[in-house]
Parts: sequence; structure tokens; C-alpha cells
Amino acid sequence: MKSIVVSMAVAAGLMIAGSAMAVDMPPLAKKNNCVACHAIDHKVVGPAWMDVAKKYKGAKTYKYSSKGSAAPDAKEYPVVEGLMQKVSHGGTGNWGSMPMIANDPAGTKQADIKELVEFILGLAK
Repeated sequence: MKSIVVSMAVAAGLMIAGSAMAVDMPPLAKKNNCVACHAIDHKVVGPAWMDVAKKYKGAKTYKYSSKGSAAPDAKEYPVVEGLMQKVSHGGTGNWGSMPMIANDPAGTKQADIKELVEFILGLAK
């Protein structure tokens, strides 16, 4: 009897954990080819989006420079706008040596990028 209860508790825990991670990449991420470098729950080329969400959870500002946030020319932005700068123009220095490529240097996809940045930040629990 005890083993049945333990098995049921373990199964319930796995179902809860599975549903907590059952977040799919939004279609917008697929459309803009974010999936080439990112996944929600594990590192691909770039960081997992869950890790990004955890890193910036509660942050109000983000310092951006294409040379990294510690660069002398880094400018401070509200967090969503700063992360939009990073996605749009790329850069280095936040997640190791692999640079983030520029995804919208002409500024034509800003609505998509804002929606994706807000989605990523919303992953933080």
C-alpha cells in the first residue's frame, strides 16, 4: 500500500513539473528564426529563455552596448527597451563569448521583438 501511495505522489509530481515546463516556443519565435539559437528550457547556441527570464526577473533597467553591458558607451534603458536593443542590434558580453547576432538593425520588426521580449520575461516565476 505504501509503495502505491509513493508511486502516485511521484507521478503527480512529475505531471506538475511537466506541465510547468510545457511552454512551447511561440509562433513568432519560429517565424523570426529565434529557434536557431534558443530554446525555452535549455541552452542551444544562446541561453535558454528561462535562464534569461530568471536573470532579469524584477530588473527595472538594462544597460546596452553592442560591446557588452560593461562597455563605457553602454546606455541604460528600461528593461524591455534595453533587451529589445540587444535583440535588434546584437552584441556580446552577457552570456559568454558567443555574440548575439543583430536581428533587426533596420528597425522593421520592433513590434515582434517587443512581444518576444515580453514573452521571455514572463517566463520567470
